[in-house]
Amino acid sequence: MAASAAPSNPSPSAGPRIRVLVADDSVVVRGLVSRWLEEAGCEIVGTAANGRIALDSLDRVQPDIVLLDIEMPELDGTQALPRMLVKRPGLQVVMMSTLTQRNAEISLRCLALGAIDYLPKPEGNRGVTTQASFREDLVQKIRMLGADLRNRPRARPAGLSERPGLGAAAPVERVASPLSAPAPRPAAAPAAIATRPRPLRVAAPRCLLVGASTGGPRAVGEVLESIGAATLRRVPILIVQHMPPVFTAVFAEHLGARIGLPAAEAKHGEPVRPGVVYVAPGGRHMGLSGSAAEAVIQLNDGPPVNFCRPAVDVMFRDAAEVYGAATLSVVLTGMGSDGTKGAKALVDAGGIMLAQDEASSTVWGMPGSLVRAGYAHDILPLSGLGPALRSAIAGPGH
Repeated sequence: MAASAAPSNPSPSAGPRIRVLVADDSVVVRGLVSRWLEEAGCEIVGTAANGRIALDSLDRVQPDIVLLDIEMPELDGTQALPRMLVKRPGLQVVMMSTLTQRNAEISLRCLALGAIDYLPKPEGNRGVTTQASFREDLVQKIRMLGADLRNRPRARPAGLSERPGLGAAAPVERVASPLSAPAPRPAAAPAAIATRPRPLRVAAPRCLLVGASTGGPRAVGEVLESIGAATLRRVPILIVQHMPPVFTAVFAEHLGARIGLPAAEAKHGEPVRPGVVYVAPGGRHMGLSGSAAEAVIQLNDGPPVNFCRPAVDVMFRDAAEVYGAATLSVVLTGMGSDGTKGAKALVDAGGIMLAQDEASSTVWGMPGSLVRAGYAHDILPLSGLGPALRSAIAGPGH
């Protein structure tokens, strides 16, 4: 099959355009995706009909982002991905696949291998052509990833952050004792960070809330594994990870196997129990009702919040009412600002809020937003969040 490499035309805008390589075995998909992204201001540096052509073209076309279909002839997306990351460390690869159980499994495996994100694709060429939401999601995702690449170059440590960025960022100042002071300020932009005094919780937490988006599946797993099953059995764990339907069920299954605790998509009306992981189902908001002693899951199909459903804000706001000062929460890597308004409600209720730091985040959108708003009690690298949360749940000395 043939491939094409687009010339590097200069951008009329002030800064360089995001360079995208599109790899899909459907000529219709390649054509539509390329056109939509070009109309959105991206530069399509090449297209490829299979993974081998895409891999061979990397050095020539030098993309910032690769859109990589999972199912392709000769060399599919799962085979091409690790070779691409070896050839171009730091390359941003977004996997594309249809919404099936099998493809959800494969996409999550690709995220573990180093893909930065995934994009659900409609069935068949007709679905791609007629489903407006696919175009909107595609353009929004590439724009936000591109903005992060251009505006926030950074170096990444090991672990989840094995995917190096385009440069180094200023270090983040941190207090010696997590959970004991208002949010520290990134040295690069102290004026952008709001500060306000907050009362610290005395009572032990009654729940752990986790919000995440881009880069979240690996980050969530790493943090919970670091806390440990013995400590997590003391509290219910509620997670909003921005994912489509089907994906969230597979994500919950993988998470449960990794940490050794029951984990599944939450069900409407389900009582909340310690030691159980509840994942918000894709396409539905997850909230809470009742009291801290008898909390109940509430699912709804309300309109998107922050363009998201499920939304972290919905979970945070309800948890503030149900658990009050007995909440322990963390916002991990992700695009956008979901979680910031809900964080205000949690902090006002006396709960504790942690945020992942910029250097270890795949995208510092969600955690950065609540940090700038002044709602984070501490900003910690991914490797430090597990120990801090474990200490907060189990108490000093654990």
